[in-house]
Amino acid sequence: MNFVWLNKEEKNSSLIVFFNGWGFDETAVKHLSYSGFDVLVLFDYRDLNFDFKQFDFKKYDKKYLICWSMGVYVSNLFKSEFNDFDRKIAINGTQKMIDDEFGIPKRIYILTLSRFNEKSCEKFVQNMFNGNGSVKLKRPTEELKEELESLNNLKITDFLKFDKACISTEDRIVPSKNQVNYWLNRTSTELLSAPHYPFNLFKSWEELI
Repeated sequence: MNFVWLNKEEKNSSLIVFFNGWGFDETAVKHLSYSGFDVLVLFDYRDLNFDFKQFDFKKYDKKYLICWSMGVYVSNLFKSEFNDFDRKIAINGTQKMIDDEFGIPKRIYILTLSRFNEKSCEKFVQNMFNGNGSVKLKRPTEELKEELESLNNLKITDFLKFDKACISTEDRIVPSKNQVNYWLNRTSTELLSAPHYPFNLFKSWEELI
């Protein structure tokens, strides 16, 4: 797993930790303003051995966890790091991401993985934006396939308690119905009129929180 600080200033007392979706880097959310926040972006889930002890989270007065897509699932691996965060938000993802009822249907995920190449990757990304894509994946196709394989092999049974789940009504990647099915009775939900990539709706991290 890799990380990038989008913003880090000694004076800031508030922290946002963002778990990205599959395939993306910090450019997915680089347009969001971050006044007053340190923003740590995590991405690339091929290798999930990661040490959060390199960060001093205790110095912050306010801490927020925001997870998108596959990042919602991966964040649970590090549950103990985020239990004391003030607010935890899931966006277009569930804690059973490869699942016929609660996530991406298994058959679709396996077909995507088995047929994955540069052309299918482009189509997949376009589906994230419902045909109106503006952010492109920069990493090599082979790396992206390795990340899909890593996520397919990931098995998590101990989950974070999210405070809110945002669900895009036009999601072509993780069916909106499956997201609603999962989060029902687990947390409050907010519907977004957006595709799987919803961040064009927002101008700042504060709006997300």
